[in-house]
Amino acid sequence: MPTEILMPALSPTMEEGTLAKWLVKEGDTVSSGDLIAEIETDKATMEFEAVDEGVVGKILIAEGSEGVKVNTPIAVLLEEGESADDITTAAAQPEAAAAADAGAAAASGGGSDAPAAPATPAPAAAAADGSRIFASPLARRIAADKGLDLSALSGSGPRGRIVKADVENATAAPKAEAKTAAPAAAPAASAPAGPSADAVAKMYEGREFEEVKLDGMRKTIAARLTEAKQTVPHFYLRRDIQLDALLKFRAQLNKQLETRGVKLSVNDFIIKAVALALQAVPDANAVWAGDRVLKMKASDVAVAVAIEGGLFTPVLQDSELKSLSALSAEMKDLAARARDRKLAPHEYQGGSFAISNLGMFGIDNFDAIVNPPHAGILAVGAGSKKPVVGADSELKVATVMSVTMSVDHRVIDGALGAQLLQAIVENLENPMVMLA
Repeated sequence: MPTEILMPALSPTMEEGTLAKWLVKEGDTVSSGDLIAEIETDKATMEFEAVDEGVVGKILIAEGSEGVKVNTPIAVLLEEGESADDITTAAAQPEAAAAADAGAAAASGGGSDAPAAPATPAPAAAAADGSRIFASPLARRIAADKGLDLSALSGSGPRGRIVKADVENATAAPKAEAKTAAPAAAPAASAPAGPSADAVAKMYEGREFEEVKLDGMRKTIAARLTEAKQTVPHFYLRRDIQLDALLKFRAQLNKQLETRGVKLSVNDFIIKAVALALQAVPDANAVWAGDRVLKMKASDVAVAVAIEGGLFTPVLQDSELKSLSALSAEMKDLAARARDRKLAPHEYQGGSFAISNLGMFGIDNFDAIVNPPHAGILAVGAGSKKPVVGADSELKVATVMSVTMSVDHRVIDGALGAQLLQAIVENLENPMVMLA
């Protein structure tokens, strides 16, 4: 029978998306792994692969459709020997099954020549802990016919999705009995909600304004940062960093690297400084995981990148092991693809610490919001000439950059945070140490 192609969840936070472009048309034959559509998530435009084989019988959602919920049917795939007429028959099955039982069918006068009512599609599977199991509709139907427990199978499809091949050769096993659901806990008191959209609009009756519709990215940013500010116990540590030695060292390196087409930025040094500081203060290289803290081994540093309508935080993995030129090239590549919304989820998820640099916009200092599950974020301001008192007590002019480290107190205490920030400062004020 026809198989529905569902709107995929292409990232853990995706609840809906935009069907940006179809790469196939009705009548096209597709195989598992073929690209069939481009989907815009809250963060990126991603290509969607077919997990079953067949012929595209009908496209249900047109190109450019916004707000398509995850698991909504977007197209119908026909198997060998099926035609477009089977789509209507399949669509009518749930209503027919609900409207008639065995007794009613007998009273209708249907004889032995009447076609048997096909079975209704198998429902979406769920694991014993209640989490959803991702499986193609065809795989679910085969599993139901063979009496297979999908939670016992491993998927070989995209993002672990269980596909036809996974269930065809699997051995039937009894399904685990569902656990009795525990009584629902009393709902926690919710935070006071702000005024409704209509109430706010009413305040500005008679005033001219333009209403801007929120896209998926802006909705996600609003929800996550509101949650972060309400649930993460922030505290803030501030330091001034003298950059003269770094600027001189950077100029020397850039002159030597000119023939290779490499130009290091101050931000490249900041990434390296943070990465090495996390290794020097390993207890601070950690993330909050609800009922535990995960101490990370590598320094995976996230860097905020502003794009039109929002921002990304691509992650530079193993930053402590990479050279400054390698970090510079990787950061340029990630930033360029972030602005085109072409990053894959694994490129902007994870990390234990983040950097947000607004110095290029002339901002002296600011406080950034921790992005869970990160334990902290370094807000970097502009470097500017200021009078400072030197080690010999003489007054001099130096280039000073102000930074503020926002910290999740559940993971990092005050003294530990101070040690981490001190290590960052030492790396930036003595840049040659970072190459040792």
